[in-house]
Amino acid sequence: MSAIELSGITKRWGGLVAVDNISFRVEEGTFTVLLGPSGCGKSTTLRMIAGLEEISEGKLKIGDADMTHAAPSERKLSMVFQSYALFPHLNVEENILFGLKIRKIPPEEQSARLLKVTDLVGLSSLLNRKPSQLSGGQRQRVALARAIIAENSICLMDEPLSNLDAKLRHDMRIEIRALQQRLKMTVIYVTHDQAEAMSMADKIILIRDGKIAQEGTPDALYDRPATAFSASFIGTPPMNILNTVISDNGVMIESENHTPVLAKSASPVMLGIRPEHVKISDSQGIPAELVSGDYLGAETVITARIGSQEILVRAAGRVRVTKPVAAHLSWSDQNIHVFDSKSGKRNDSVQGLAV
Repeated sequence: MSAIELSGITKRWGGLVAVDNISFRVEEGTFTVLLGPSGCGKSTTLRMIAGLEEISEGKLKIGDADMTHAAPSERKLSMVFQSYALFPHLNVEENILFGLKIRKIPPEEQSARLLKVTDLVGLSSLLNRKPSQLSGGQRQRVALARAIIAENSICLMDEPLSNLDAKLRHDMRIEIRALQQRLKMTVIYVTHDQAEAMSMADKIILIRDGKIAQEGTPDALYDRPATAFSASFIGTPPMNILNTVISDNGVMIESENHTPVLAKSASPVMLGIRPEHVKISDSQGIPAELVSGDYLGAETVITARIGSQEILVRAAGRVRVTKPVAAHLSWSDQNIHVFDSKSGKRNDSVQGLAV
């Protein structure tokens, strides 16, 4: 059974359409990520599920019940905010128990739940501290504990890790995913960070301009992007998208008119190739120029140029590029993705060629 189902959900503010006819299902006990660039409508969608924004059109079901116009308190959801939303004058224990006290849960049950939850999130020794005495990661654990202690089966998270540094974000990703699996919660998680989405999600819903661009497992979005937007948004570094031109000898990369990269196409297309699938050689492949290299420790991301178009290459170890260097780039036909130039949609009818 679906824990949450959105059917044709739209949000308007006057003439502005922030969310445009979105429909998807979230199954019980799964971790679903709403992913997309800033301003795409993902947080607005989450707030409509929570009841913090009114739904302009469409239908929202939670479990078997129609909750389209229900009050937030009727939806039996927990929520974790980007800003933590802790009371500065209350200590950790009081912040965690605040919701239970408002709902007049018996003190004995409050204590039992507190003991269990603080042990889960590692806060047992910090109960008497105020938020100002905590690190960012500890504050986020308090916010998580406050959501978990309510014992709701559904938890909504709105970019909860964006205020943390890279190391803490990595650690908290692991902790949140482990907690979700241990407690069998249904989680909808909003982020613009595709690394968070890829590492945590059972399903990703990629949103662009208020509409769903693609949804599926992380593997599906990475291996078979439905659009050029999906291809360029998923992956670090992102997929290279190159413009092509059609000639009698096949489809060439625009401004490089010697090497066919695709079989004949009836309409203009774009060629997609991930940086990790591009190989550098002295003589085999398409003539190119290596422009610069970003050394990241285990690998170097090289910026190269084919004609007038830039292409990224992911190479193992350290590759020094101190000045422009002539080289050749090659790839397998199995690693090529083709997208329509006008619509941006995937086009599997055009055959790729190895170079």
